[in-house]
Amino acid sequence: MPALEEPLKKVLGPATAKVMAEHLGLHTVGDLLHHYPRRYEERGQLTHLADLPMDEHVTVVAQVADARLHSFASAKAPGGRGQRLEVTITDGSGRLQLVFFGKGVHKPHKELLPGTRAMFAGKVSVFNRRLQLAHPAYELLRSDSEETVENWAGALIPIYPATAKLESWKIGKALQTVLPSAQEAADPLPASLREARGLLPLPEALLKIHRPHTKADIEQARARLKWDEAFVLQVALARRRHADAQLPAVARRPAPDGLLAAFDRRLPFTLTEGQRKVCEEIFADLATEHSMHRLLQGEVGSGKTLVALRAMLAVVDAGGQAAMLAPTEVLAQQHHRSITEMMGELAEGGMLGGAENATKVVLLTGSMGAAARRQALLDLATGEAGIVIGTHALIEDKVQFHDLGLVVVDEQHRFGVEQRDALRGKGKQPPHLLVMTATPIPRTVAMTVFGDLETSVLDQLPAGRSPIASHVVPAADKPHFLARAWERVREEVAGGHQAYVVCPRIGDEADDPKAKKSPEDEAEKRPPLAVLDVAEQLAKGPLGGLRVEVLHGRMPPEHKDAVMRRFAAGETDVLVATTVIEVGVNVPNATVMVIMDADRFGVSQLHQLRGRVGRGSAPGLCLLVTEMPEASAARQRLNAVASTLDGFELSRIDLEQRREGDVLGQAQSGTRSSLRMLAVIEDEEIIAEARQEATRIVAADPELERLPALRTALQALLDEEREQYLEKG
Repeated sequence: MPALEEPLKKVLGPATAKVMAEHLGLHTVGDLLHHYPRRYEERGQLTHLADLPMDEHVTVVAQVADARLHSFASAKAPGGRGQRLEVTITDGSGRLQLVFFGKGVHKPHKELLPGTRAMFAGKVSVFNRRLQLAHPAYELLRSDSEETVENWAGALIPIYPATAKLESWKIGKALQTVLPSAQEAADPLPASLREARGLLPLPEALLKIHRPHTKADIEQARARLKWDEAFVLQVALARRRHADAQLPAVARRPAPDGLLAAFDRRLPFTLTEGQRKVCEEIFADLATEHSMHRLLQGEVGSGKTLVALRAMLAVVDAGGQAAMLAPTEVLAQQHHRSITEMMGELAEGGMLGGAENATKVVLLTGSMGAAARRQALLDLATGEAGIVIGTHALIEDKVQFHDLGLVVVDEQHRFGVEQRDALRGKGKQPPHLLVMTATPIPRTVAMTVFGDLETSVLDQLPAGRSPIASHVVPAADKPHFLARAWERVREEVAGGHQAYVVCPRIGDEADDPKAKKSPEDEAEKRPPLAVLDVAEQLAKGPLGGLRVEVLHGRMPPEHKDAVMRRFAAGETDVLVATTVIEVGVNVPNATVMVIMDADRFGVSQLHQLRGRVGRGSAPGLCLLVTEMPEASAARQRLNAVASTLDGFELSRIDLEQRREGDVLGQAQSGTRSSLRMLAVIEDEEIIAEARQEATRIVAADPELERLPALRTALQALLDEEREQYLEKG
């Protein structure tokens, strides 16, 4: 068995191996070698105790300032026989208290003398308004002891991502045991690429990342390991693109004077330059005999639906059918409404008053009546319906198409790849695929997550769109700002407009004891604001006399649709809703949005929500209400959203604040992101260059026959689950 595939239980013993497998997902020697230090402590320089995160498991290197033993009485230790050891440690930037109780005080009392330096690990908590670690594990750093010097070779101490069950230094000791195996690591990078870029060989990089002697060692090792991650992932995606390019598809070219031309003549406005350019890219793809795989990114309101509709009409012109998959019924109904309105008599195929080259546009959702559903299925099977818009109901086995030529998926991140795959399987030959998203994705993330799709970007807003002003409303510091916010809502309604109030929760859910609470919730001891409560308070209080309605995801579909219809028709002044309105709800008369507990939403989500106002000719206003203090990270996030309307800029901020793994989410499949070193935003250049190199190598050698070590690395990245995931792309 190759050394790196050796199970850890053989090398480290069953107990340690079990903890590593259960808590860190590490099973083999190779896994452990790729468990890189999170950071390094220098012997002469200590962690900043001043900025320790609450409730997190931390490892700090510090010096004991003083240690005191106290006696106290308690139920377990009457007569004052209880003992508590309080040790204060310092690193120059701050102080931290350690506490030990009962029998646990003897050993630290002997060992933790003032002036002693050690590594301490534990969970940060607060007691009497001071930070403390209760019963931390510790490892003394003695300069005289041979063994410790050997273990912490060099001046830099690696601090590993650890758990309460396994401290950083124990992981360090385990690595000491397996490090000699690094010599046998097979190098996935082709030698020519490695030499041209001046990168270290892999065994040397692994040695330097775990046992660096200088900061330059760390830099060199990181540079090399980042290339591995970027390159292997890009090769996987390049092979997908290569395989997709081999799939046969029917070329779909619009008829010179057909449905598309008739539709364009109906349009009351001209397309923006961006829309024209993106349409040309799509039409060029549709005209080839290989499946199109394209991602269409566009800001909320940049006219993606129009671009998708023109693509669908081109396919119908060419004798095929097009299906649009929406994530929710509300959205499917809305797309159906807006598309039939845009098409007018061109959507009335086979009906009186329909234009001669018209087609039928049908809706298919789970809650339709049996008769309407039967008719829709029949229209699809006979080819009578050129365009179908629906939810996952489209994917069911019963749904048969006459000749499916194009699948448009709206809001990609809400659809499992399996669903996209099932719909693609409905064509006689693989249909073309257009994926739309209104969440702006920085270029590098698009290359990493959607690397198998070509990307088109719509970045201009159509003429006549109004700017949106955004402001943070600090409800706790300045309550009169919140009162003013409700006055603004009344003013907009008095001017004939409408408003949204968005809350994080519905409000009828029982408090789930297992529900994970965010640190902010814990800190505030207050659950997030709920739609049902807020609506009632507003109707009785600051918005009394206005027509206030409620919308949330647990209402039956027909109720939701009725509420939405009343709001769209102007019969409701204020809609208090959850994020159901985040995607695709279009009410041009709504000009103001108040987002309660705005700090509970992500940056991209706030940007999505804000895009629901200012859709008409009147300017939009978005008020972000929060009780978080001025200095908090949450407030900085909200200030960023208020300061720019550029979604791409915001998505960068969002990414910088979240971990990469969240962003890559399921695209890497499994909970653990396969990116350990690579930071998608900072390493933009590496990803772009790796993509070029990967494309070149795959074009020359699709099966990677000349690069066996790269093939092995790919198999490790694409273990079965990921392989299936990418396969279904």
